[in-house]
Amino acid sequence: MSLRIGFMGTPDFACTALRALVTFAAENDHEIVCVYSQPPRPKGRGHKVQKSAVHTVAEEQNIPVCTPINFKEQAARDQFAAYNLDIAIVAAYGLLLPQFILDATRFGCINIHGSLLPKWRGASPIQHAIWKGDDETGVTIMQMDKGLDTGAMILKGSLEITSKTTAASLHDALAEMGGLLMIEALEMLVRDGALKSVPQDNAQSTYAPLLKKSDGDIDWNDDAANIDKQVRALNPWPAVRGMIGAHQFKILAVSLSDETTDAPAGTLLNKHGDIACGNGTILRLNTIQPAGKKAMDFKSALNGGYVEIIS
Repeated sequence: MSLRIGFMGTPDFACTALRALVTFAAENDHEIVCVYSQPPRPKGRGHKVQKSAVHTVAEEQNIPVCTPINFKEQAARDQFAAYNLDIAIVAAYGLLLPQFILDATRFGCINIHGSLLPKWRGASPIQHAIWKGDDETGVTIMQMDKGLDTGAMILKGSLEITSKTTAASLHDALAEMGGLLMIEALEMLVRDGALKSVPQDNAQSTYAPLLKKSDGDIDWNDDAANIDKQVRALNPWPAVRGMIGAHQFKILAVSLSDETTDAPAGTLLNKHGDIACGNGTILRLNTIQPAGKKAMDFKSALNGGYVEIIS
C-alpha cells in the first residue's frame, strides 16, 4: 500500500520526525503531499517575520506548505480535504484540530506526543516531567480525537530521566524517539491495513500547561533539589531567575551539594558559588547570566564584580 501522507508541525521538535518521514517516504514509494505549519510570525529582538522550523525544512524538501490561522474558514477545510490524504502525522502543530480535519483522511491523524500518556497531556510535557521529578518519560504515538491529547495509544517508547537530564537534552532524545516510533506506526499501517490502539485511562491523566514567564521565578526557600529540577526543566525558556545579593540573574546551570548550612535562604556562602536554600540545603551556581550580559560561569561573574560575597 502506497500512502498519501500529510505532516502537521511547527517547532524544532517536529523537524526530526519530518526529516525521518522524508527518508521513509522516498525509500518506500509513499508521498508526502503537504505540510501544515503555524504562519510566519515576528521573532527576536528585531521582530523580523520568520517561518517556522518545520516550514523551512518542508521548503528545503520541495513539499507544499500551508499555514492557515485555523480551520474555521471553509476554504481551509476544502483545501485540506482536496489533498485526499491517507493519514496525517501531527507533531507539536500548535492548533487543536476540529473533527472535520480528523475525519478528512482515510486513517485519521496520529500525533507524536512527548510523554507517556495519559501522564502530562498538554503543551509542556517535556519540561514538567523533569520539573516534577519523574523517573522516566517517553513518547506516545496516539490516534487523535477531539480532546486534548486524549486519543487512543498506538505505540510507546520510554526514556530514563536522570539527575543530569535537561529540557534541551530530553527534547532532542524524545524528538529522535518520536521519529522512529512514527515510522514504526506507518510500517504497521502498511503491513496490517490498520492501526491497533488502546484507550487511555483518563483517571490517571495529568496536565502540563503552557509555560509562563513567572514559572521561572525562583524561591530560595525551596529545597535545593527542587530548584535544581526547576533550573534543568526551564532552560532555555522561560529560564529560572533569582536574586543573588542585590541583583537579579538568570540561573542557567547548578549542581547539588551534600553540605548543609544554617544561613538564611538566598545567602551566597563562598567564592565557589554555593548558595543557601530551604531546609538548610545548598545549591552550587555553575552558570549564571547578569541582566544585559552574556551567560558566564560563577567565577567569571565573581571576578567581574557582578556578585560579591558578604561575610
